[in-house]
Amino acid sequence: MTLLHIDAIGEDWRPNPRSSSDLADALAQIPPNQPVPILIHGFRYAPGVPGKDPHDQILSPVGQAGRGLPSWPRHLGLRDDDPQLMIAFGWRADGTLWAARHQAVHAGVALASLIDAIHRIRPGQPISVMAHSLGARVFLGALECLPEGSIWRAVLLYPAAFRYETERALACPAGRTCEIVNVTSGENHLFDLCHTVLTSGVLGRPVGRGLRRARHGWLDLPIDCNETLTGLAHLGFRIGRRERRVCHWSSYLRPGIFALYEALIAVPDAISLARLERACHQRSYRQAP
Repeated sequence: MTLLHIDAIGEDWRPNPRSSSDLADALAQIPPNQPVPILIHGFRYAPGVPGKDPHDQILSPVGQAGRGLPSWPRHLGLRDDDPQLMIAFGWRADGTLWAARHQAVHAGVALASLIDAIHRIRPGQPISVMAHSLGARVFLGALECLPEGSIWRAVLLYPAAFRYETERALACPAGRTCEIVNVTSGENHLFDLCHTVLTSGVLGRPVGRGLRRARHGWLDLPIDCNETLTGLAHLGFRIGRRERRVCHWSSYLRPGIFALYEALIAVPDAISLARLERACHQRSYRQAP
């Protein structure tokens, strides 16, 4: 599998020096129906900044497990002998929370430009996204800039975004055709509260608590719910149960959880949202007729 490291530079994108091949060459090696996952980190990371570079940590091929920084690509199936493609998308999320939220808007435009470039090279190539925390706001910003069918599916891990931002993005052409799994847990409620108070003066409502109104292709997946975990186990995904009262990173630190994410975004015959909903008895948004 090829891992491309790409960075948002303002509202544009460019390959990170770690990438050994260009986008066109990498796309030429994969089957037309093979999803291309784009992985987006959250707050405090910044490409090129020592100690904060996501390409040296969670977006690297090896990670830093001893520091609680597992390699997302490796756990999502990155293998040297596999003709697949995965993209590690870095953006400036350091500094203050307000500065990072502002940068997320520009990074969303850059992400949309990258996705548009992929479709120009390989029309119809399925593209998926996995985003944590403020990375979800980058993803939502991209949805607002893209035509329908641009992104096949996204998995949002404890998204640091508000309902009004999410519903605005879902109302756009790309948002109406994208499937989204919203991974939530009570472990993250303190972080939701802090993000809300600091950036909206408690006027916003965090999407990490789920959406209020039904939307096409959306599934809230609370991984602190025993019924949800039991349903996932019946599907073959045995995920560790909640061990902490407060944790902003358990959405990718729980034992066994990457097997679910790989099945959702990295394989051609991915599990359907309808099947996931039935197994976990959660509320999802019905497919359009």
